[in-house]
Amino acid sequence: MITLPYLLQHENICRLEGKHLLIGDRRAFPFEKRFEVCSSVDQVAESLRAMVTQGGGPLEVALQTMVWVTRLMQSGELRGGFATLADAAKQLMAARPTNTTMQRALQSLLAAVKDSASDLEALDHAVQTQVDLMLEGYDRLYHQMGRMGSTLLKQDSVVLTTCFAEHTFLLSLAYAKESGKHVRVLANETRPYLQGSRLTAPSLKEMGIEVQVITDGMGASFLQAGKVDMYMTAVDLLCMDGTVVNKVGTLSNAIAARYYNVPYYAFSISPDPTKQGGADVTMEMRSPSEVTRCMGSPTTLDSIGALYPAFDIIPSELVTALVTPKGILEPEHVKRNFP
Repeated sequence: MITLPYLLQHENICRLEGKHLLIGDRRAFPFEKRFEVCSSVDQVAESLRAMVTQGGGPLEVALQTMVWVTRLMQSGELRGGFATLADAAKQLMAARPTNTTMQRALQSLLAAVKDSASDLEALDHAVQTQVDLMLEGYDRLYHQMGRMGSTLLKQDSVVLTTCFAEHTFLLSLAYAKESGKHVRVLANETRPYLQGSRLTAPSLKEMGIEVQVITDGMGASFLQAGKVDMYMTAVDLLCMDGTVVNKVGTLSNAIAARYYNVPYYAFSISPDPTKQGGADVTMEMRSPSEVTRCMGSPTTLDSIGALYPAFDIIPSELVTALVTPKGILEPEHVKRNFP
């Protein structure tokens, strides 16, 4: 039986408790299992900006925030109606502009419940029902893509990964293990938040999958030495031409993988139909302080500046194939399968 690790269990991503929304604080994991307690949509949006959760986390947080807002309105704790719900969605979308999967999920939710807008009780029921359906749908896709991803893995495969690729990547490894394959993972730290060493590695260990942590600059050396069989990552945004946008640091490993003839597979649950290619992507620049400090400790003098582009744009020619709900696709086949 496939069991997701602690970080990916629904109640640990986020949950509702009375008048509050609790978000699993991945900044503290694995050293603490704590939650950020939010009492307003403003606080949820700020938590998303502050990277309390990341990857697929904001999607679930955003959907549960919609349930929370309608529940508060229906109980009289919050005044408003459909416009209040739409405003909340707008705030959340602005908090994580590169996460267009979250944006499109919120837009789809609002469109689905708009006919119930005239009655708060009906709206509350419609939002809860629709969110449940959406989350169940995503869960099915995660397992479907995990099974597909597992077919790419061979006995004794060594996989290099960047950041925290979440459900689809981890489920690929879990299904491979279930089928009797032994797979080992090299997880680079992924500065500045260290998602690789703090999230990926502990989750894999919890699942009984062999993992070793390396620093961000080591991937090319292991690729050169022939000690990596494939590179696998998630996708924060997939363009229609097969261009991948993912955590900064992904591009250097993708270049090295191509140079040393190692395949690069990326997992995308939902290509963005509004982004035809890399030219349509606006790079999200985050606070330089995230680079000059690590886990709260300074890494250089306060008087020295820094730059932090949050994501890499990886050209499609560096991507071997994409694991998607429509199958394992070559980059040039994305558009025809997601018209």
